[in-house]
Amino acid sequence: MEYFDGAQWLFLMVYIVTFVAGLPLNLLVFVTLIRKFRQQLVSIDILLFNLTVSDLLLLAFLPFRMVEAAAGMEWFMPYVFCPLSVFMYFSSIYITSLFLMAISIERYMAVAYPIKYKLLKNPLYSVAGSVVIWIIGSIHCSIVYIIEHFVPDNTNKTNGTRCYNQFSPEQLTILLPVRLEMFVVLFCIPLLVTVFCYFNFVKIILAQPRIQKEKKRRAIGLVVATLINFIICFMPYNLSHVVGFVEGQSPLWRTYVLLLSTFNSTVDPVIFYFSSASFKKMFLEGLLQVMDKIHLESCWGSCMERCKKEKDDTYESHGP
Repeated sequence: MEYFDGAQWLFLMVYIVTFVAGLPLNLLVFVTLIRKFRQQLVSIDILLFNLTVSDLLLLAFLPFRMVEAAAGMEWFMPYVFCPLSVFMYFSSIYITSLFLMAISIERYMAVAYPIKYKLLKNPLYSVAGSVVIWIIGSIHCSIVYIIEHFVPDNTNKTNGTRCYNQFSPEQLTILLPVRLEMFVVLFCIPLLVTVFCYFNFVKIILAQPRIQKEKKRRAIGLVVATLINFIICFMPYNLSHVVGFVEGQSPLWRTYVLLLSTFNSTVDPVIFYFSSASFKKMFLEGLLQVMDKIHLESCWGSCMERCKKEKDDTYESHGP
């Protein structure tokens, strides 16, 4: 694939922004969830924890993409890291979509079938579901290794300076149908299930007069953040699977819309923020502690005051 002049700077900028914004947020979420686990093991927190680990894996291997972009989209690192970084990159994207679906199901069950939900509310179910999601995502994304090592006439490997963006006809014969299947299984089904669950979730929440306005706002915020992730971060790239299958080759714009998927690791912490009142409270406490330790009060005083007010309001509305 040929890039336009200066494309490497676009890629590098997106990677750096995602890394700088996403890493501290996800680390803070990670620590917050560990603190919550010490108090009580809750099903939704297990799903959020796995979603955070998925984002951290993407961010951990993002520096490889930064080096590639800085080198003019050429791969000069040891080649073993090429399929590994690509595998982690794509696995994180698709595992995220599956966990977003699982979270929507959990939220919907909690409000639509509260009695059954309480009877079946066992953290082991979330653990088992998480294991299944990791297996499904990893098996699908193992196509990276199949294409790189087991398909003949591998233009990627013989070239040696490009990583997973030039494919022979033999490779495309296998890759394009697999991409189409991933579009259906790892994007369309999670999106449809998520839309169904959250439509009914919001409908039930808004119809309950006893539910506080803060909880209703949080429910709407959760739905909006999730749909932004699906529609803006995931949909353009997944549509390229369909276009590629119809045209018989990877569309030229495919690599550029993949950049939108990279941003999902910065959107996910917003979903966590709206997931529950207890998480929001502990997240704000952790954020305030970090800001206080690095002495940001002088330049971010108004922000810290607002965070304190948000934390206090959350505590007063929902208790400890």
